[in-house]
Amino acid sequence: MDERPVLCCCAVTLVLDGTTILESVDWTVHGGERWVVLGANGAGKTSLLRIASLYQHPSSGTVEVLGERLGRTDVRALRERIAFSSPALAARLEPSMTAAEVVMTARYAALAPWWHRYTDGDRDRAVALLRDWRCGALATHPFPTLSAGERQRVLLARMLMNEPGIALLDEPTAGLDIGGREELVADLASWARDADRPPIVLVTHHLEEIPPGFTHALVLKEGEHLASGPLHETVTSAVLSEAFGLRLRVDENGGRYTARL
Repeated sequence: MDERPVLCCCAVTLVLDGTTILESVDWTVHGGERWVVLGANGAGKTSLLRIASLYQHPSSGTVEVLGERLGRTDVRALRERIAFSSPALAARLEPSMTAAEVVMTARYAALAPWWHRYTDGDRDRAVALLRDWRCGALATHPFPTLSAGERQRVLLARMLMNEPGIALLDEPTAGLDIGGREELVADLASWARDADRPPIVLVTHHLEEIPPGFTHALVLKEGEHLASGPLHETVTSAVLSEAFGLRLRVDENGGRYTARL
């Protein structure tokens, strides 16, 4: 496994409108790792991912992504090397775009196709990535007309447009039915098995959505770091009970996790 850090958060604190969202969070992701971020609603998961993706500045602390420090680098250029997907970001995409355009605009971390010039090579790569994610036939379809599962696969294809150094997914199963969720889990498990894919971070509320092959977990509680490390050390009954304030029993079977009272 590559030991070089691709993401380093040191004492990251975020205060918004007088409310502390994150407090002194330390977290490091290395090349080859596959992370899941867990915690109750309001634990700070999405805020931490927005900081890691350079869409939010912390109130204090340092953030280094791909060897560049936030505040000392061109954020717009660095974002092109970070694959980021979230329901909020997807909602901001220009609704007239086709599936291929959605993928292609990731070339410049853009939300619409009008502000940059794209080559035939860019278009060909976008279509090839759609084929890789079983969406090749949807390349010319307007993005809003796709099913929730199809849109999510298009967004996965978009994440790989620039051969990124790290991929960050915020609750990608939101809005999916059971079938769509299981397809996505299988897709992310395939990502985890592929050594050529970049390190990935998945934010979720549900243990059932941890894909087989993921290696590490960060658990947050009320904006603070509760536990982090290999899955078998962090996704446990003791840790998750403390995180959610309930007596939980965590079980693992074939790389899939469940939690019950």
